[in-house]
Amino acid sequence: RTCAAALCCASGSALRKESLSHVKLWASAFGGEIKSLSAKYSGSQLLQKVPEALPDPDIVNGVYWSEALNKVFVENFERDPSLIWQYFGSAKGFFRQYPGVKWHPDEHGVIGFDCRNRKWYIQAATSPKDVVILVDVSGSMKGLRLTIARQTVSSVLDTLGDDDFFNIIAYNQEIHYVEPCLNGTLVRADRANKDHFRQHLDKLFAKGIGLLGDALTEAFTILSDFNQTGHGSTCSQAIMLVTDGATKMYDSVFEKFNWPDRKVRIFPYLIGRESAFADNLKWMACANKGYFSQISTLADVQENVMRYLHVMSRPKVIDHEHDTVWTEAYVDSALKDKRAPSMMTTVAMPVFSTKNETRNQGILLGVAGTDIPLQELMKIIPKHMLGIHGYAFAVTNNGYILTHPDLRPMYQQGKKRRKPNYSSVDLSEVEWEDKDDILRNAMVNRRTGTFSMEVKRTVDKGKRVLKMHNDYYYTDIKGTPFSVGVALSRGHGKYFFRGNVSVEAGLHDLEQPDVALADEWTYCNTDEHLEHRPLTQIQAIRLFLTGRQPHLKCDRELIQEVLFDAVITAPLEAYWTGLALNKSENSDKGVEIAYLGTRTGLSRTNLFVVPELLSNQDFLTAEDKEGVFNADHFPLWYKRAAEQVPGTFVYSVPFSSASENKSVVLASTAIQLLDDRKSPIVAAVGIQMKLEYFQRKFWTACRQCTALDGRCSISCESGDINCYLIDNNGFILVTEEISQTGLFFGEVEGAVMNKLLQMGSFKRITLYDYQAHCRDYAGSSDCARTLLNVIMLNELCVPRSAQRPQGKTKMVPCDTEYPAFVSERTIKETTGNIDCEGCFRSFVIQQIPSSNLFMVVVENKCDCSSAPPVTIDPIEIMYILHSIKTLKFQKDRKKPESCHPFHPEENAMECGSATGLSSTLTAALFPLLTSLISR
Repeated sequence: RTCAAALCCASGSALRKESLSHVKLWASAFGGEIKSLSAKYSGSQLLQKVPEALPDPDIVNGVYWSEALNKVFVENFERDPSLIWQYFGSAKGFFRQYPGVKWHPDEHGVIGFDCRNRKWYIQAATSPKDVVILVDVSGSMKGLRLTIARQTVSSVLDTLGDDDFFNIIAYNQEIHYVEPCLNGTLVRADRANKDHFRQHLDKLFAKGIGLLGDALTEAFTILSDFNQTGHGSTCSQAIMLVTDGATKMYDSVFEKFNWPDRKVRIFPYLIGRESAFADNLKWMACANKGYFSQISTLADVQENVMRYLHVMSRPKVIDHEHDTVWTEAYVDSALKDKRAPSMMTTVAMPVFSTKNETRNQGILLGVAGTDIPLQELMKIIPKHMLGIHGYAFAVTNNGYILTHPDLRPMYQQGKKRRKPNYSSVDLSEVEWEDKDDILRNAMVNRRTGTFSMEVKRTVDKGKRVLKMHNDYYYTDIKGTPFSVGVALSRGHGKYFFRGNVSVEAGLHDLEQPDVALADEWTYCNTDEHLEHRPLTQIQAIRLFLTGRQPHLKCDRELIQEVLFDAVITAPLEAYWTGLALNKSENSDKGVEIAYLGTRTGLSRTNLFVVPELLSNQDFLTAEDKEGVFNADHFPLWYKRAAEQVPGTFVYSVPFSSASENKSVVLASTAIQLLDDRKSPIVAAVGIQMKLEYFQRKFWTACRQCTALDGRCSISCESGDINCYLIDNNGFILVTEEISQTGLFFGEVEGAVMNKLLQMGSFKRITLYDYQAHCRDYAGSSDCARTLLNVIMLNELCVPRSAQRPQGKTKMVPCDTEYPAFVSERTIKETTGNIDCEGCFRSFVIQQIPSSNLFMVVVENKCDCSSAPPVTIDPIEIMYILHSIKTLKFQKDRKKPESCHPFHPEENAMECGSATGLSSTLTAALFPLLTSLISR
């Protein structure tokens, strides 16, 4: 509100007709950069390129009167240094932000960023809306006009957000739904749906005559019927008409469907330079509280489309409602760490003129906003109290994930980039075991409660699975449209071990060079005061405990526990040092790293080789997200060790390094406090060793036999057998063929793996990935993938062709099903025979004591290559249509509480200025409006 007040006070200043050089000077001044984002004035770079072009006086005036924000932004930052970006987006198109950044134009010298089609601007400026877009595809729309029409529709789609609903209808002498699957309904305007409709726009072609009356009738019918279902916005309604003319006013249609209430606004866009039918279209806009625009060229599209937003914002502005809005999650760069994009949300509110003389015009000045890293919101939940597998998550009013440890907003292969639909991943697509959406619907409806279910949690890049029982606790976040939940895994997090040590002893051991604290955990809040920001967590803990910073806020209980962990694990440093000095223990440097982690986020590491010689240099670094403590989870090696039988080791080959020459093996075990009633896991310890070293140890052990003469009757060196060492998920650690290391056992020995599944030695677990991407061929049509949020997951509108066409491919969002495999712990040893086309092949599998490993020995006398392999490859889920009605199915959503569809004081005569109304039409319009208003 401080920002809004500053703007309102400054808005009365007179227009200063300063020279162009002054505008350029301001653009690089203190406080941020101003960018004009209209098609005509696209920033200081364009102004420099075309110095003879004078800028829009309204933009120049806005640049000056909004300068008062500089002081406000600085004062806000001084009060709260955790603020990332602060900005003001003007209704005229310019954008001011703090701190300032250098903007880079494209190859045409234009900065294409337009704040007015950003979701934070649209949500703050307007109320939720249901929109039907009518596109004229009669014969007169051929050529450039149809191209401009497509771009106009696309720009309208840019202005719609997740709380809006829409459909597109093309008309000539017939009505054509752009997406035939969605005949007679509206869909949510999320990115996936909008992109899908854009693809269909390219298929429009012009022919025949245009029957606008039928199209308007269809549009009004859809809006009325859909509003009655309660599934839409149930707020504002509008019809966007994109045409090159109208031969009459169609007042009979409006009288039947829209008068006298005029709840549906009409926004005609006249395409082309001809103005013969402009009067009729402008009359429609004025008679239905809309706005008329004429678009002659592609360069005119953006600015003319944006005008409807200001009309839709009038009721909110007249009501003087500073509605605060929060956006869904999106990826952006945080100011504190420009290297790593992070998930953000924006909080914004409208800024408007409060002058009484212009009250009925509802003049929107713009929108002010600031970004909030979601990590900041989640800091209020202490990770150390959630247990090893516990996590916190949050969802929006539409059920979309705001933050969740299983949300994957970026592509993982190759260069990381954002997935196209990462901001509209539904909670049911991650917590997919909740088939009836009990948890999702409760959170969407902002309830407070609990829920429990069996879950399958994937780890290690989705290739391993942990089965557990989760208890969920959820409630709403006051003042936002979000709900937050916490998942606690049974068996972890219920009991805590606390110990007391002196501050002096604790600080001494905490400040040792081999000690580190979880980088994303909050032991002390160092963001609240500017002087605390340079402090590390360990430095802040010392200042807090010694009383030298009384204003520093810290978690005293967590600090006491971490001090205890530092003292109790301190002897490890001397132990590891002794091992390093003992040449006989690790003579060939096979063991490279020893590491320990505790429940408080404390870790200790010891290198037995210099860092440059480490086989896997990413391990235990920020690059290895799954291998370190972070805000979402405990390290992978810690979590897997916790699921093993106490006292046993879990071994694995990291998938990221299995194909490299310098491969490694990780081994870890959990440290558990033994008690009659409870035994919480307090730490995990492990080592990283060279794969070659581990394999050599295994082959050496295989040659040692219990016979009296020490000789083996059969060994892995024999050509008659194949020996494998696999883990409890079926991945190979050791085999004679080095290239098979890290592969799934079923891909190498399909017949044996199938037999192990039949015998129950391993179990197949079916998993689903609703954030996957599949290879698609250009030109293929499939409305299933992009409209999943409006259809039930077991049905679809168009079956995909079984024979994919040849040609260029691309990656598109899809749903996949894939298997994971887990060994049966109770089976220690078993044998079996395989019938390979009349030749019987024997095998034996035996569990290695105190580990998650199994030795598999397979006879090599039969050719079983004809047996199909058992793979872990994902399979795309194909959806087949059973009923068109399923397309209208929508998941529960909580509508925004604020709604401003119209206002009785609104000046409906502000309805377009591209052309003037003829005297005849003016005479007809004013009595009509007077009559409507009087009702």
